[in-house]
Amino acid sequence: MQTMEIAAILPKMKRDLVSIFDLSKEDIEQILALSLRMREQPPVDLCKGSILASCFFEPSTRTRLSFEAAMHRLGGAVIGFSEGANTSAKKGETLSDTMRVIGGYCDIAVIRHPQEGAARLAAESCAKPVINAGDGANQHPTQTLLDLFAIRECQGKIDDLSIAIAGDLKHSRTVHSLVLALTHYGVRLYFISPEPLQLPAGCAGELRKKGVKFSFHETLEEVLPKVDILYMTRVQKERFHDPSSPIPHLKKNHLAKAKTTLRILAPLPRQEELDPAIDASPHAYYFQQAQGGLYVRMAILSLFLQKTKKGEIF
Repeated sequence: MQTMEIAAILPKMKRDLVSIFDLSKEDIEQILALSLRMREQPPVDLCKGSILASCFFEPSTRTRLSFEAAMHRLGGAVIGFSEGANTSAKKGETLSDTMRVIGGYCDIAVIRHPQEGAARLAAESCAKPVINAGDGANQHPTQTLLDLFAIRECQGKIDDLSIAIAGDLKHSRTVHSLVLALTHYGVRLYFISPEPLQLPAGCAGELRKKGVKFSFHETLEEVLPKVDILYMTRVQKERFHDPSSPIPHLKKNHLAKAKTTLRILAPLPRQEELDPAIDASPHAYYFQQAQGGLYVRMAILSLFLQKTKKGEIF
């Protein structure tokens, strides 16, 4: 890989990563390239002396642990908490005050919170860079970056692919961020969900504005033979209280008519929407997708901490 002028793009990037809109296509491409380099040539002590505040007010496995593992791999240290009940929020402290205090203890903060807009408020309150690890049903930009990394890894490209996204499209922050990021690429999108759980109008409007072709469907069978990527999501039970709308369930027999090159992605955790029998199939790519989150988050932390040298990656 040729050396990249990472330092040259840093002034163009926003200080915080709250929304996928905070990144241009150039920014996204630089992060994906740096993620690959992180995997192939892991740096030693790139972030030594830096502290990550891991602020998770909502449960997480992959996001929290991959961010913390990424910081350790980069030689940095981690402080934080894994649930809001362990903070002074239980005593009535506001999120703004909490993040203002935490900013005095760290060099960068990652926050997950059940309320939409919480990440933006945290970024406005904290004196250090803030990365959104999911705010309610709003956005999850770093998940989108690892999704794009997985798509390119398993298909060799992002442009000119047909991508189906199935499940609870209304409440899934991973879907919202991914759809908005895909407006930068020449893709054909298929959305599969019951009508009450369809993609929000705002996301569909962005697709129309950018000229991205898309359509709505109710069954997997309608689109499976056509697509290169199938992105499966669960019902967001923590945000959706009416389970009467069944979402698509992917079974092994559904794959009989799929392309041999089809790859299945999922942000996980899964519920009944993704049959474990598929795990052994060559179509399954969701565990490799999760592994890639480590390298993507290593890239994000190093960029937002500005730990790259001018004219070279490390």
